Amino acid sequence: MTTPDQPDAPARWQGVFAILCTPFHEGGELDFPSLEREVEFCLAAGTHGLVTLVNASEFWTLSDEERRRVAELTVKSVNGAVPVVVGVTAGSAEWAASLARHAEETGADAVMAMPPPGRPISETEIFRYFEQLTAASDLPVFIQNHDAPQGIRMSPGLVARIVRELPNADWIKEETLPPGQAISVELAESGPKLRGVMGGIAGRYLFDEYARGACGTMPACESVDVHAQVWNLLAAGDVGAARQLFGKLLPLLNFEATIPGVYKTVLQWRGVIESDYLRSHFGNPLDERDRRELSTILRALEDAFLVAPLQEARIDGGRSGR
Repeated sequence: MTTPDQPDAPARWQGVFAILCTPFHEGGELDFPSLEREVEFCLAAGTHGLVTLVNASEFWTLSDEERRRVAELTVKSVNGAVPVVVGVTAGSAEWAASLARHAEETGADAVMAMPPPGRPISETEIFRYFEQLTAASDLPVFIQNHDAPQGIRMSPGLVARIVRELPNADWIKEETLPPGQAISVELAESGPKLRGVMGGIAGRYLFDEYARGACGTMPACESVDVHAQVWNLLAAGDVGAARQLFGKLLPLLNFEATIPGVYKTVLQWRGVIESDYLRSHFGNPLDERDRRELSTILRALEDAFLVAPLQEARIDGGRSGR
């Protein structure tokens, strides 16, 4: 792998790169003050990097202008404190390239993309898409590999070929199932140009990924302070304590995998964003029983929150208002 002491390579990013959810008002309009608070929350919680405009950000519900404004505000709010990765997945190579150029102009540190969604696509077309994207700017590119329906699954061999042969395709975010096996192949086949592989899928498979050589993980940000503590314990070699804390986090990660909306409700209950509205669902799909279960899960986890404690009024208000 490329090492940080090489003069032509940036530092090798490691750790938890938290994904920002895109906050909306109850009417569906973008809520920029909440986005600024979300960035502040993640930084205070100890995130090692930030990611925006990807799946957990509901990127597909945003117009081009909205995507640009979110990228600009995120980079401005972070102000160089941690690396910022901007998602640029789009329906065509030209579109993705345009978003990548804007991310570079905005001051992002890297971009990330899946293959163009919406239809079956051949490996040749996928390669040509990333070929045009990686040539569009000088930013490092994360090749994001995600199962359907959110993404188009690529073989680990194809991902490794993209890294080997295309400029700036230096990073991988791997979240197909099972991710660990794909990570092993990608690390073995990508060659020295690869700077690192990060996991996803809410960090549920972190321990296997870490043991196989993953350099980080990219979960949604609603419990980033706990994710960061788990990572820091692992990096310090205290695997037992890391697993113990992860055991407290896992019920939340499992619950959020079953129903959309959990990310935002947790952020709302922690006082980070005003509304848990999802554009993709015309509101939040959690019903009363979902909220009761989520409340129980969070009560068992809240002593691990370093910042933004649960707010009783928001939890009670959320129950009575739905």
